Amino acid sequence: MNPSFPAAPSVERAAEPTEANIRDLVYGFYDRVRADPLLGPVFDAKLAGRWDDHLPKMCTFWSSLVLGAKQYRGNVQQAHQPLEGIEPQHFSRWLYLFLDTVESRYQPAAAVRFMEPALRIAQSLQLSRFGWDYKIPPEQQALLERVAPKRRPRDGDADDAGEHGARPAGEPFPVPIIGRSRDE
Repeated sequence: MNPSFPAAPSVERAAEPTEANIRDLVYGFYDRVRADPLLGPVFDAKLAGRWDDHLPKMCTFWSSLVLGAKQYRGNVQQAHQPLEGIEPQHFSRWLYLFLDTVESRYQPAAAVRFMEPALRIAQSLQLSRFGWDYKIPPEQQALLERVAPKRRPRDGDADDAGEHGARPAGEPFPVPIIGRSRDE
């Protein structure tokens, strides 16, 4: 992937997410976050002495999203509002580390089950923090391009058009990504 970031440790890639491998993913990912020179200080400032409480919550969160466990009770926006000093590069780095960790642990079909929600959540948090005129940084746009499924319109398929019109090739969400015009 990107030579400026250390690679995720090599493990056997799972075909399907399970509670056990989601736990391994979360703990492995946050080990990388804590060691990261950009993200580590931000997370440690908020979670120092509380990692043992936070990590099980993250396991429950991802199990709820990916497995439909519906056990997570919380507000993602509210939880992230008090984080001081968060800038666009923090989101790009978090996404890079998360997507790299997911890709190293899951086969592609299973990895997408984590990647699409991660991208949607990151976009939502960025819009909340930086406003509707926010432009996604180029390094994050590159991650979106790499992860986005390549969609081809099917003849007569009204679902591809929906209320927002036809999606451009590579657009993973039903509405355009903010900061990316359809002409790009």
